[in-house]
Amino acid sequence: MTSDPEQIRAEIARHLADVPDPATPDADIETIAAQLEAAHDLLVHALQAVDRNPAGGTTGQETEG
Repeated sequence: MTSDPEQIRAEIARHLADVPDPATPDADIETIAAQLEAAHDLLVHALQAVDRNPAGGTTGQETEG
């Protein structure tokens, strides 16, 4: 999983671009839900990748001193 913000934005935009307009009479709620879930999963994985490898190589356990 990449933690590159631009790549993540592009992937999220791709998923959201495929979401049909829910206001249309023939909108398939299952399709909408699947696309939103895919975008959500991508964001969750990106956040997990950042948590595992914070910027600058810190572990998050440093204290100010």
